[in-house]
Amino acid sequence: MFESSVYFSVLGGMVVLAVIVFCALQRITPAYGLTYNAKWGPAINNRLGWVVMESPVFVAMLLMWLLSPRRGEPALIVMTSLFLLHYFQRSFVFPFLIKGKSKMPLSIILSGVTFNLVNAYMIGGWLFYLNPGPEYPTSWLWSPLFILGTIIFFVGMAINIHSDSIIRNLRKPGDTGHYIPRGGMFRFVTSANYLGELTEWIGFAILTWSPPGVVFAIWTFANLAPRARATHKKYISMFGDEYAALNRCSIIPFLY
Repeated sequence: MFESSVYFSVLGGMVVLAVIVFCALQRITPAYGLTYNAKWGPAINNRLGWVVMESPVFVAMLLMWLLSPRRGEPALIVMTSLFLLHYFQRSFVFPFLIKGKSKMPLSIILSGVTFNLVNAYMIGGWLFYLNPGPEYPTSWLWSPLFILGTIIFFVGMAINIHSDSIIRNLRKPGDTGHYIPRGGMFRFVTSANYLGELTEWIGFAILTWSPPGVVFAIWTFANLAPRARATHKKYISMFGDEYAALNRCSIIPFLY
């Protein structure tokens, strides 16, 4: 399952696929959240959709960790805990804070589950089975790369959670209108929540200093950047000059 040649072929294939997805999403807007579209087929409650989509990677990563002969190594425990912390929040906290009655297409959920399981294979396979044992000694936990990456990871998580909170509280109970999110990193970008998630995984790539960490960061950008651009265009169409005058970028401050 974790044969080196197969594993690195998967990594290479995921990089190629990330480029294809990035290009495709310039023309296709995923139909959930602000850009929900019933034409994408059967849909379920948004809260349940998020749990179904995000929880498999949490379970898969946890199982790989517990079944690995290296499960007791301190550096791996800390790095895996950071990964699981993110997905615990996304699987079992974030969905139950969602307000409203929006829906998520099953097609989006299925694609999300598939990607998340492949991602668990990439990250878990590297951490627990393929990387050379000396690569992550206990001393890695106070190396400059680990410290820097961990700081970036938590900064990204804070941006993500804070931005989600701002979006959640735009409406009062019973209100169905749309409003411009303000404050936090929304001062600079339209999709501050996506900026937070992208920052998290850049931090994770640094703190693990690993090929799959880099691939996951690339995938995060390929998936979220086009969606942020679509959201940016949606806000301009909804609010016109009022929004355009804010001079926000889509996802990366001052750049994109």
